[in-house]
Amino acid sequence: MTRKQLEQYKSKKAEIEELKAYISKLGSSESLIGSSTVFDYRSGYPKPQAVVGVDRAEYWKKKERYEKKIEQLQAECEEAERFVEGIEDSLTRRIFRMYFLDGVRQEDIAAAVYMHRSRISLKISDFFKKEHKEQKEMV
Repeated sequence: MTRKQLEQYKSKKAEIEELKAYISKLGSSESLIGSSTVFDYRSGYPKPQAVVGVDRAEYWKKKERYEKKIEQLQAECEEAERFVEGIEDSLTRRIFRMYFLDGVRQEDIAAAVYMHRSRISLKISDFFKKEHKEQKEMV
């Protein structure tokens, strides 16, 4: 798990909520309203009649696409959560949970764990340097 992936966690959570809201409003969206013309032959002559309605095929296609995206984003968020919870050092885990998952500012984290803000920043940077070094050694 990279720092960039963790930094995208909050945005992905927000995107999930946006997509859920979009799905709930999907049926009322003007973009799905389609129109067509049919001919009425009841009088013996063709009379054009306008037909307006929701394009169901487009509705289901969009709904399915957004539901798949939600599933993908949820899986990525769960992976980030598992990564953070898998950090062995309690202090580092708390810092990562507050900073990356909860979106707490470093100043507020520092106050919560009784450290200077610069130590919080160093703790995060050192963790990723250590992870990067360990990954290189494994290869």
